[in-house]
Amino acid sequence: MSSSSDATVIASRANPFIKTLRKLAREPAAYRKEGLVWLEGDHLCRALLARGLKPQTAVFAQSYWPQAPEPWVRSAQRSVVVADALWTEFSGLESPAAVGFVFELPAVQALLPQAATVILDRVQDAGNVGSILRSAAAFGFQQVLAIKGTAGLWSPKVLRAGMGAHFGLHLVEGLDPESLVDLAVPLLVTSSHEGQFLHHQALPWPCAWVMGHEGQGVGEVLMGRADLKIKIAQPGGEESLNVGAAAAVCLYASAVAALDAAAR
Repeated sequence: MSSSSDATVIASRANPFIKTLRKLAREPAAYRKEGLVWLEGDHLCRALLARGLKPQTAVFAQSYWPQAPEPWVRSAQRSVVVADALWTEFSGLESPAAVGFVFELPAVQALLPQAATVILDRVQDAGNVGSILRSAAAFGFQQVLAIKGTAGLWSPKVLRAGMGAHFGLHLVEGLDPESLVDLAVPLLVTSSHEGQFLHHQALPWPCAWVMGHEGQGVGEVLMGRADLKIKIAQPGGEESLNVGAAAAVCLYASAVAALDAAAR
């Protein structure tokens, strides 16, 4: 239980903090300008705390504040209580949540040369990017590298689709294809038209899977650097899979191959 004396109370939509939240919730690139990420809803907040990370600010709806979990209040540098009527000003959800965290954008990091990696080559749909991050985290990949032109990894829609996967991954974005030269693991490229079928191919571990643009596929630079080109059997006759679905199939296959190798 918490009292209003423990928090800053905001009741005006003109408040600068509300304006910042509005930008973070509605503008895909705002997190870069502000250096902050808005995590809305119980699930994302729990995912952040479960990884031992700390929010800069905990934000609570006024009606929820009296029952706000004390550990959540203590986890943040400060707490802000917002009038319920203001939540629609910055909520990205159809049914606005009663809690959210403002999280400092992680510092730009160098890529990890030996890590099991997923490379996003101009994947533009935020839902696809978030889905791929979830699959990467689920199947034991440590790192996701985003080539310029990929949807912002910390944008609101990607965060919602990622469902907390962000906090267990090493994320680097804004890269050029040429900057991946430091990767020291085999590059596996998905293709609809060439290469070996996935179910016939021995998969190396660790490796780096490249997932390409929804319409154009993997670009020439990374296709030319590929150690393996792999296609997915589609006996149903469709021309291609959605990139999020293709990533789930490929990353699962790698995880199974790694588990089988470890069991031998």
